[in-house]
Amino acid sequence: QVQLVESGGGLVQAGESLRLSCVASVTFFSSYTMGWYRQSPGKQRELVASHMPNGDTDYADSVMGRFTISRDNAKNTVWLHMNNLEPADTAVYYCNAKSRRGNYWGQGTQVTVSS
Repeated sequence: QVQLVESGGGLVQAGESLRLSCVASVTFFSSYTMGWYRQSPGKQRELVASHMPNGDTDYADSVMGRFTISRDNAKNTVWLHMNNLEPADTAVYYCNAKSRRGNYWGQGTQVTVSS
């Protein structure tokens, strides 16, 4: 059974930083595109950042230059480093693993940024 377990969310003030972690219990982790998505009340889930197997990364315009996605294939782990957080970043953040073998989601971790 595939599981994605996120951690690292919390309550911070604007301008502060957080690091989210996601550990994936999948085989062939290196073959997965790993992504972080977020969803705030009343809004659709949106892609924040993704990390492809070939090392390419992609970011939402709203987080470019503030967030960094990284992964360690030996640890089946992906991180989202979030700097200079803004109240608009408040959301539930979800880890995603996608490949031809399947598309999997974590349970989400809450990030709240106060002004």
